[in-house]
Amino acid sequence: MRCEDIATHPDFRALSSISGVAVDLRYVGPRNFVGRDLYGELDCAWLHRLAAEGLGRSVSELTKLAPGYRILVLDALRPHRVQVELWEFLDGTGLRQYVADPARGSIHSFGMALDVTIIDANGDELDMGSGFDEMDELSHPKLEAEHLASGALTPTQVTNRELLRRVMAAGGFNGVDNEWWHFDMLDRSVVRQTFVRVD
Repeated sequence: MRCEDIATHPDFRALSSISGVAVDLRYVGPRNFVGRDLYGELDCAWLHRLAAEGLGRSVSELTKLAPGYRILVLDALRPHRVQVELWEFLDGTGLRQYVADPARGSIHSFGMALDVTIIDANGDELDMGSGFDEMDELSHPKLEAEHLASGALTPTQVTNRELLRRVMAAGGFNGVDNEWWHFDMLDRSVVRQTFVRVD
């Protein structure tokens, strides 16, 4: 399915239909690791309805745990054609662990993955110790205990990450080992085999 046709597909929901969510898609404009607008005229502020329902549950959990805080969506649906661009951009850099191989397909391209953070009541992003798409071991959740022990991450930064993981888990999302901001809905192999990929 083409991204241009997504608004008429019954399996997808616009991010704007999910109350309590803020949206700042980082691949619109230059604030991303490629340094340019990757989405252009494409409307990528969508999720598969199952992921959208999960995000709604995550919003409810965050409201209970931290009133006034909101989930900020940094990326949601990512067309396969853009995934190919990201993969090619990182060719020869040694950083491809941070981008799914287009030959397998990114879960973003099925509308079943999210990149998110949390903003406080003033609209400021919580300090997570590294930035979105910062391709460095400081971004790896699996290394947080080591970074905390060395002082590379502060207790507050780790607590903020734990809050994000807790609220996303409440929505049914799973994190990954090397990006604190990335969360998948359902098992990746199931998604690739049974859901519609957006090109």
